[in-house]
Amino acid sequence: MSALESADQEAPGRDRRMSLGAHLVELRKRLFIAAGALVVGMIIAFIVTEPIIELLSVPIRTIAAEAGREYTGLNFTTVTSGFDLRMRIAFAIGLLLSAPVWLWQVWAFVMPGLTKKETQYTWGFLGAAIPLFFGGCTVAFFVLPHVIEIMAGFVPKGMAQFFDYSTYYDFVFKFLLVLGIAFVLPVFLVALNVAGIVSGRDILKGWRVAILVCTIFAAVTTPPADVFSMLLLMGSMIVLYFAATFISMLFDRRKRKRDKAAGIEPVTA
Repeated sequence: MSALESADQEAPGRDRRMSLGAHLVELRKRLFIAAGALVVGMIIAFIVTEPIIELLSVPIRTIAAEAGREYTGLNFTTVTSGFDLRMRIAFAIGLLLSAPVWLWQVWAFVMPGLTKKETQYTWGFLGAAIPLFFGGCTVAFFVLPHVIEIMAGFVPKGMAQFFDYSTYYDFVFKFLLVLGIAFVLPVFLVALNVAGIVSGRDILKGWRVAILVCTIFAAVTTPPADVFSMLLLMGSMIVLYFAATFISMLFDRRKRKRDKAAGIEPVTA
């Protein structure tokens, strides 16, 4: 790569000198657009909350069927409980539906300050993070009935367990979010490597700790008898970790070659 091409990669995508007031006006405009998209997404999501509630209730319906009990549904204890649950679901789903709009608004606001190289990396990270996040949420949904079954097993014999709508929704939402983020963590490792904060070799050095963490996490979130689910979850996370390590080491190798071609001596610890 020539010096001219390298400088072009490091140059901002657009040269836009704006005053603070102009930046605030642009920020307000983009916030209004993002908020409008969120409202539209919430309206669409509110219409389909009924099948979503049915979908979220599948785990406890499955547990009730396996135990030979009649499914009684979630418990709504106040006058506004039903509306509250639908609004919370509408907000979460509306946030996902409007994601292309508000992500683009954020991107368009910060893009003038990014170099072409940073722009390419950002698109790459988004392209990897989004499917990984939804993949983690999918795995979480299939593991969720087992987790609820384990927790229900701690209820003393002769006692009844009632699922309050608010507590149950928070648990399901946070569980999906945690596993979704867990699947995206390898992308953050690669991002730290690209930023020069950690090298691929440093990531590889922690492989024992990574495997231990993945094993414990999979063992905690799956029932003891379901070895297949545990191995599937553990194996997926370990594969993602080593994939991030491999990609980071490739980036390190490319950087060393680029520095060698530019006559820059490598920094030794």
